[in-house]
Amino acid sequence: MMKRPQLIHAGEVAPQPWRNGAGRTRELLTWPAGPQPWQLRISLAEISRDGPFSLYPGIERWISVIEGAGVRLLLEGREHRLDCDSKPLRFDGALPVSCTLIDGPGTDLNLMHAGGRAAMIAAHSAVAWISALPQRGLFTRTAGLWSAGDAQALHVPAHCLLWLDEAANISWTFRADSTDAAAPALWLGFMPAAAVYHRDARIQT
Repeated sequence: MMKRPQLIHAGEVAPQPWRNGAGRTRELLTWPAGPQPWQLRISLAEISRDGPFSLYPGIERWISVIEGAGVRLLLEGREHRLDCDSKPLRFDGALPVSCTLIDGPGTDLNLMHAGGRAAMIAAHSAVAWISALPQRGLFTRTAGLWSAGDAQALHVPAHCLLWLDEAANISWTFRADSTDAAAPALWLGFMPAAAVYHRDARIQT
């Protein structure tokens, strides 16, 4: 039987300034917990004006717009237009990124990891998701019912992160209370670098 998931309400997390001081973010989850450097960080960022993103050398980043009209990101000479219906964007945290708001302030979800493997995928209402990534989560744009395997179904409010550290290969489903959003939530997953190394070594032998 799965453990009960951790539930983090974004509104209950105090905002802190960006590394470059150009915005604010709410740090929802870091792994591992404690004073050591994180390998995984999930945060909700408030973007109130145009400007650069903070640089994170050695970090892979994923981003998805949660609220607002969206942003235009200039990355390696190419413009990426992101809104709430766009696929999450993955990029190297060491690369300079210039952000322009499309029509006023907005909010985006960020997943950053140092090594290992990660995923951020649009979650469509009532469509199951199975992943081999051992650490898995759900971030809700709108409220809805999460269910997984033999675990008790759980109603998750909007703008919450649900997280489990041991949930590989279990079917997850999210049924949104409202049908207004095309993708009412996001699936998140992570496999630490050590786990990737050991799994790939077994495959090679």
